[in-house]
Amino acid sequence: MPVPRKPDQSAPKPTSPTGVTADSTEPISDARAQAGEYLTTAQGVRLPDTDHSLKAGSRGPTLLEDFHLREKITHFDHERIPERVVHARGAAAHGVFESYGTAKSVTKAGFLAEKGRKTPVFTRFSTVLGSRGSADTVRDTRGFAVKFYTDEGTFDLVGNNIPVFFIQDGIKFPDVIHAGKPHPDREIPQAQSAHDTFWDFVSLHTEATHHVLWNMSDRGIPRSFRTMEGFGVHTFRLVNAAGETSLVKFHWKPVAGVHSLVWEEAQIAAGVDPDFHRRDMADGIEAGAFLEYELGVQVMADDGTDTFEGIDLLDPTKIVPEELVPVQLIGKLTLDRNPTNYFAETEQVAFHTGHLVPGIEVTNDPLMQARLFSYLDTQLTRLGGPNFSQLPINRPHAPVNDLLRDGMHQTAIHTGSAPYLPNSIDGGEPLVASAEEGGYVQIARPIEGAVVRANPASFDDHFSQATLFYRSLSGIEQVHIIEALTFELGKCYEQAIKERELQVLANVDADLCAQVAAGLGLPTPEGTPVEPAQLSPALSQVVTTPGPIAGRKVGVIADAASDLAGIATLRKSVEKLGATLHVIAPVGGTLTSGSHTEIIERTLLTVRSIEFDALVVADGTTPTGDIKLVLLLQEAYRHCKPVAAWGSGAGILQSAGIAPDGAGVLLADSTGKAFTDELTTALGLHRVWERATLVMAPAVPPAR
Repeated sequence: MPVPRKPDQSAPKPTSPTGVTADSTEPISDARAQAGEYLTTAQGVRLPDTDHSLKAGSRGPTLLEDFHLREKITHFDHERIPERVVHARGAAAHGVFESYGTAKSVTKAGFLAEKGRKTPVFTRFSTVLGSRGSADTVRDTRGFAVKFYTDEGTFDLVGNNIPVFFIQDGIKFPDVIHAGKPHPDREIPQAQSAHDTFWDFVSLHTEATHHVLWNMSDRGIPRSFRTMEGFGVHTFRLVNAAGETSLVKFHWKPVAGVHSLVWEEAQIAAGVDPDFHRRDMADGIEAGAFLEYELGVQVMADDGTDTFEGIDLLDPTKIVPEELVPVQLIGKLTLDRNPTNYFAETEQVAFHTGHLVPGIEVTNDPLMQARLFSYLDTQLTRLGGPNFSQLPINRPHAPVNDLLRDGMHQTAIHTGSAPYLPNSIDGGEPLVASAEEGGYVQIARPIEGAVVRANPASFDDHFSQATLFYRSLSGIEQVHIIEALTFELGKCYEQAIKERELQVLANVDADLCAQVAAGLGLPTPEGTPVEPAQLSPALSQVVTTPGPIAGRKVGVIADAASDLAGIATLRKSVEKLGATLHVIAPVGGTLTSGSHTEIIERTLLTVRSIEFDALVVADGTTPTGDIKLVLLLQEAYRHCKPVAAWGSGAGILQSAGIAPDGAGVLLADSTGKAFTDELTTALGLHRVWERATLVMAPAVPPAR
């Protein structure tokens, strides 16, 4: 029998998880559901504001005493175990970063300042919203995180492929992610923003408008990791050897150019090859077509205002146009080795915006300030404790003597008897390092201000840069944004959300709003867009000069009767430039003709057009009328890819309904130099956009 409870003992009063007691007067049907009409902390304290973190002055740093920020972020960080809450689906590669030495004037960080210095890196690309089992090619922001294993300690540049973010203050990060994630009642839709909760949030939080436009543009569906730009998002403070400071924004410029998928292509890939991006990277590295990026910085004066020509540098929803501050290239990143084990490396790698080295500091950007807390907190749950830095992929390439002891998964065997400072037992070691000895000493700067939950007035401009972005794009890119917005809002059920977002768009661009409204069958509201003082051509992805084709794939349609010598000539030409050629035939096996043999790598049953950047029909290939071949060619043509043939192969193009004089249709008698040069030039331009302009001309708004 249990021991009887004594008169001086009492159990806690019966209370539901949400604070409802047995004698509560709260009118609620389920005591386990949320209680009360006011927002509270987990302790039941009512909150006056959940949009602004507590700062020392509206432009000051975030205060540790903000218990609401810490509780909100901590709970969010621990919502999923062990999968990442955000950026769960990722792929990564090892590589090396080589400094140009051109950053020496602005930073003392050795891996950037010393010309020719090579630093090992591990880079992880990811989508934000989807679970680990979702698809690569969904419309989403991509993570672009680089871990530099420097000899001064580990530096993590944890950025995205979009230079701005949805929110201005990190306290709202759980909100925007909750809004973008699948609806909690049905857990659908997966890895998509085309649903009510996302558009409800961004239409109410108009600070998201700039990022929304980038996400709805072609930037939201990159062609590959190798053709994806990267950004540090925030403004950083760099310190040089003389103690002089500058404010900078980091940029990753892909050597292969910035290119994207078209929407139908992205949708097909998500179904037939959800691993499209990670496969492309892994195959490219294996084939010797390494991924290359140049690191650049925009450098601005650190004059105490944290602004540049009216642009608030602490506002993560703003960019500094490259036409105002050019990007100065300071080094090159080459990803040249695939991981050995996905879990041990890609899944267990732990990035943190607080992993800094001398010469690189943070600013008072309220989104960055919250990230400094969130990343470390996340790893404690996801990787099982405080010793995640001892996992092989996370270990620094610099001596570690941290006085941190014990904890889950402790693999170091510490010596000594005094894990504290100062001490006399262990000879006073370890020593603390001055700035001259390589110690990380923050530059002194004044901080003052009233304790407030507020943003500065300069954060209130939510539309002007969204207008700048939209107006700076080419006509076809504008059409893609119109179609994306119409698709996404068309998936929403709540009429009020559609109407509210149209009002947001009316403040960005009247033509944009009118065309989306027409697609939704809704009236066009009036707005007050601000005309940009000047446009930024750097924001457009459409190129007029051919770029590199390394890593691109050419598919050649052939059979036993085809000109194999011509295929060999074409293969030699494209492989010389770093691209690969793959033979597509009705069935598998090999093709042989005289001394020439070609391995069939794809069959009409296993191939889809999305895999290739151009399709070519070989001379002598037998016309079959196979619907799979017709679909293959028509898809490539519809997706604005170069389509080519030599000799009698032109007849197969015509039988698929592709006119020989169509834009981007390349024909020749043989695979001579003129033909191969024309094909590789077309590959370097990425798409035949003239073809899309002809098809879509009536819907294209006038380019500005």
